[in-house]
Amino acid sequence: MSATALALLFVAAVVGVMGTIGPDARWLGALGRMIAHDGIPRGVPFAGAPSASWPNVPALAELVFSGLLGAFGDRGLLLAQLVAVTFGLLVLSRDARSAGAGDAAVAASIYVLVPAALLALVGIKAQLFSLALFPLLAALLRAETRAPSRRIWLLVPLVALWSNLHGAVLLGLAVALVYLGLHRLRRRPLESVFVGAAATLALCATPALERTPRYYLGVAGSEAAKRGYGLWAPLSPTSGFDLLLAAGAVVLAVALTRARPPAWELVAAALLAGLTVHTARNGIWLLLFLAPRAAVAVRARGRPGPAVAGVAALLLAGALVAGLVRGPLSVGARAPLIQAAIAEARGGPILAESAPAEQIVAAGGRVWISNPLDAFDRADQGAYIDWLQGKAGGDRLLNRARVVVSSADSPSGRRLGRDPRFRIAATGASYRVFVRRG
Repeated sequence: MSATALALLFVAAVVGVMGTIGPDARWLGALGRMIAHDGIPRGVPFAGAPSASWPNVPALAELVFSGLLGAFGDRGLLLAQLVAVTFGLLVLSRDARSAGAGDAAVAASIYVLVPAALLALVGIKAQLFSLALFPLLAALLRAETRAPSRRIWLLVPLVALWSNLHGAVLLGLAVALVYLGLHRLRRRPLESVFVGAAATLALCATPALERTPRYYLGVAGSEAAKRGYGLWAPLSPTSGFDLLLAAGAVVLAVALTRARPPAWELVAAALLAGLTVHTARNGIWLLLFLAPRAAVAVRARGRPGPAVAGVAALLLAGALVAGLVRGPLSVGARAPLIQAAIAEARGGPILAESAPAEQIVAAGGRVWISNPLDAFDRADQGAYIDWLQGKAGGDRLLNRARVVVSSADSPSGRRLGRDPRFRIAATGASYRVFVRRG
């Protein structure tokens, strides 16, 4: 077994054992069920806060999540994450080998990438589609750098498909435009301009059509993005995972510069690095972009012996199978507490923290507001974040709620525990159901 194959099996085992469904996943399946039965709804029907003007761009992703959950339950999402990660890293490996990297060097780059990108690799959420498509786009651009051809037009359908699945298409398009503008434009000016324009227009090949830019502007200009909250948090020196990300990126970046890449790759890497500092979750795209070129500069040689490789492969395969049989881990409340909250609400909307809010929606209940947070009015977004942070600004939503789900040790839960207007109706391992008195 090659060193690269063993590395890919290692990543698959890590995903299988540690794959976790968290916030920003279950709402896709809930909307997908509605689309499958009644077509694309206006706004977010399972939320009480107004959202009718929201353009539903990722409808295809919602249908895919709904189909996976309907056919295989939560295990379907784990399988999708596993396929996406494996496919993306397989493309990354072929990209590196095409550039001249050796087998052991490719494996070394993957082993550096795994701890640095651990949260993105094992966290099952909407971005799983981009884990497969971003390496594909980078490989296409590097192949065109080596030998320009008409294959560059594949960028257009790739962007169109990606736009229907996940918002990281904007970063992919930005990297493509850097390549077209700094490298290809001098050699094939008309073709570069037409491909860039067509790829940009392809962003709008979604059910929202001309309203698609409004969706992306809403995501980038959301209250969470403005405050750097949650998934929009900047790179932090106090976060262990962020330090691992930064360390891995530095190692790969140093190797990339030694490989003497073309100027467009340096500019694209600098762009992705800046976006990572601004929003840490963008680090996965930086790592996936750096790794193939970095492998070219690595001098690692050799491969594991047959006996060692065989034993390691059996252990990793066993871990992978055990993870798939068990199913994914899940962040949030336990099912009985979710059902208790829905019963207490009697069909009304529930104010809940992000993870249980999506669980409530998946179980057929209603919430005041949840992901996709950018679908709602900015004032409601701000009030929800204030409530999550235990600030008085969240009372705007709390005053309208009859049933609330909050964890005992969160800012919102601690503040709610001191509020005489509410009593505890149900308690779980981490979460509580609060009901307004009277």
